[in-house]
Amino acid sequence: MPVAGVDIGSLSTEVVILEKGKILAGIIVSTGANSKVAAEKAMQMALEKSGLARDNLQYIIATGYGRVSAPFAHEKVTEITCHGRGAFSLDSGVRTVIDIGGQDSKVIRLNSRGKVVDFVMNEKCAAGTGRFLEVMAHALEMDLAEMSRLAPLARKTVTISSMCTVFAESEVVSLIAEGYPREEIVKGIITSIVERTVSMANRVGVEGTLMMTGGVAKNAAIVKALQESLGIKITVPQEPQVVGALGAALLAEEGLEKKEG
Repeated sequence: MPVAGVDIGSLSTEVVILEKGKILAGIIVSTGANSKVAAEKAMQMALEKSGLARDNLQYIIATGYGRVSAPFAHEKVTEITCHGRGAFSLDSGVRTVIDIGGQDSKVIRLNSRGKVVDFVMNEKCAAGTGRFLEVMAHALEMDLAEMSRLAPLARKTVTISSMCTVFAESEVVSLIAEGYPREEIVKGIITSIVERTVSMANRVGVEGTLMMTGGVAKNAAIVKALQESLGIKITVPQEPQVVGALGAALLAEEGLEKKEG
């Protein structure tokens, strides 16, 4: 019987529909100003892609920053649990998960059964998150893909001393005005994100296979810098942005089995 997981983040919303462990649909949309509207839109798109009606879904779990905005969900579960569950389903060797989302970042440690045993989360400040990257890209008048492409070209790294997004944006604007090469500024931005993430990873400990989830995992320059700093290979799923929704859908399947049992 089909189930669904919906992950409502501050920047994007994802829906995964599963049936007997097989993904029937995976959708990513921009959250925009109204997370409830985004959740409805993503769900409708996923239903259309899978050829199902809303009534066909037997159980729905919502997760993420805006999970309370999904009135159609039968249950709400934290993104820590869902990202851990989703990552473990993709690779049972995963023991550490780094998820850098739109407004927060987190490092999760799992045991051999895929259960969360420890985590650390930065949710009080957007520094080091997807939103931080977007603001910096806007200040540099480039997109995220160009940032990823420019970073390896830098011969030196410009230090970004401010971790506050607002102050860091002003600092970047000043560096541009002073004539610093854009690639060196980009490298400095990436370095600041990596340093914060590594600090979090060291607090929970990095064990086993390390997987990175969330939209920032699509930035090859950040993944490479994290690998070099941590001294460990990082696994990135084919679509890292839907891992939370996948985990929610898997938990929905388990919840349905318990309910029927």
